[in-house]
Amino acid sequence: MKKVVIFQYRLLHYRTKLFDQLRAACAERGVELHLVHGQASRRELPKKDEGRLPWAHVVHNHFFELGQRDIVWQPFPNDLKDADLVVVMQENRILSNYPLLLQRLWSGRKLAYWGHGKNFQSDAPSGLREKWKDSLLKRTDWYFAYTEMTIDLLRDAGYPSANITLLDNAIDTSGFKADLASWQEEEILAEKLRLGIPADAVVGVFCGSLYPDKRIDLLVAGADLIRQKMSDFALVVIGDGPSMPELAEAAKTRPWLHLLGVRKGREKALYFRMGDVMLNPGLVGLHIVDAFCAGMVMMTTRTARHSPEVAYLRDGENGVYGGDTPEGYSQAVLDVIQDPVRLQRMKAISLADSERYTLEHMVQNFANGIEAAVRN
Repeated sequence: MKKVVIFQYRLLHYRTKLFDQLRAACAERGVELHLVHGQASRRELPKKDEGRLPWAHVVHNHFFELGQRDIVWQPFPNDLKDADLVVVMQENRILSNYPLLLQRLWSGRKLAYWGHGKNFQSDAPSGLREKWKDSLLKRTDWYFAYTEMTIDLLRDAGYPSANITLLDNAIDTSGFKADLASWQEEEILAEKLRLGIPADAVVGVFCGSLYPDKRIDLLVAGADLIRQKMSDFALVVIGDGPSMPELAEAAKTRPWLHLLGVRKGREKALYFRMGDVMLNPGLVGLHIVDAFCAGMVMMTTRTARHSPEVAYLRDGENGVYGGDTPEGYSQAVLDVIQDPVRLQRMKAISLADSERYTLEHMVQNFANGIEAAVRN
């Protein structure tokens, strides 16, 4: 039986189900999967977003704070060093990756990256850190790519296509779909009325952390212009973060702007059921999958510093890229929500796409790629 080890410097709670299912899928393919993870850094501890798995190998990370960056060394358990394949995250700051890259020159053990291909939120995309990452890109035997956007980057860099696995990065959508289905229409209507939103009003939803890359300024300015054209339009904001004071100030003079704070699970699902479009002019990440589950149309801009999951957006089908000015963005939204036939068609496509971007689909892609990598 082949042995494969995946390293995560810390285990995020939303990845636990992925690894449980992936372990089972690998076993069916004659592959023994091991997961190694450490702990969060001092600066990450307040997030309280770590998960646990009873079968995982837990090691003690060593962190070095360099300015605003946390550099990490993650030990390699001795009893796993006979692995046929090791999968690591493609991150410059993980120092323990470099010996593995070097050992690949003489070791029979294969090495794979799992990553984005580049830092999509880098302040210096042409800087030394990104050039260093590029220089190491092709020094692995396999690459597990988050989305098609990553694959395009790899192919442009000359990485062999036959050694790339597309994962279609996703989260557990089945639970969220169950939460969405648990709400009755009369309950949704009652909550609308409680917020002062007319029963037949078009509702925009923003959901995510509130920080500058989310373009909160454009969100509010664009919503103002939408409201001028549609007097019953309402915007519901789910989330919190550094930009909340800016949004709270705006809400003081906008009774149609509803700030709900952090909502999770079934409670979050209630407001997603209420929504028609996801207004997200800034960075789009994994929450696009949640939008699909609710049949909402994603409205964003091309100029935002998106994560690779924005590759799931097909302009004019399940979402729209609007302009990066209030006028351009609001008009793109209005073009959809003022055309009921177009809005319903796009919502149906979005909902259908939720059947593709699932955790189960990602697990099968990952397991197939692992099997191909160890047999190659």
